[in-house]
Amino acid sequence: MDDGHPFDVFSKQCPSRGTLEHVTGRWGSLTIGALYEETLRFNELRRRVDGVSEKMLSQTLQALERDGLVHREAQLTNPPRVDYDLTPLGRAVAERLMGLIQLVEGRMPEVLAARERYDSVRVGRGGR
Repeated sequence: MDDGHPFDVFSKQCPSRGTLEHVTGRWGSLTIGALYEETLRFNELRRRVDGVSEKMLSQTLQALERDGLVHREAQLTNPPRVDYDLTPLGRAVAERLMGLIQLVEGRMPEVLAARERYDSVRVGRGGR
């Protein structure tokens, strides 16, 4: 490794693979993106990440918290209040992830055109 760290994501034994999966999976990336914008409570986060189930959001938050990317703060109020925000590590990851999200969003016309070309060729070949 050029930077001296012993981790290699291309090695099947490397623990960085799990973290990379948590960050780049659909719900992980959307959760990190939403928390990059602001600190959110669970139900606010669930509304922001449209389509995620309560169970999946809970599992995603637990994985991101375990990896040190998300901070969970429970306040002893009635009713109880739990806030989620990014740790400094989570914010550094989110900054890079947001760049990717913005790139994909900004280039969607090209993606949609490519899909249309691909699909028209596939139909022309009988779906093969």
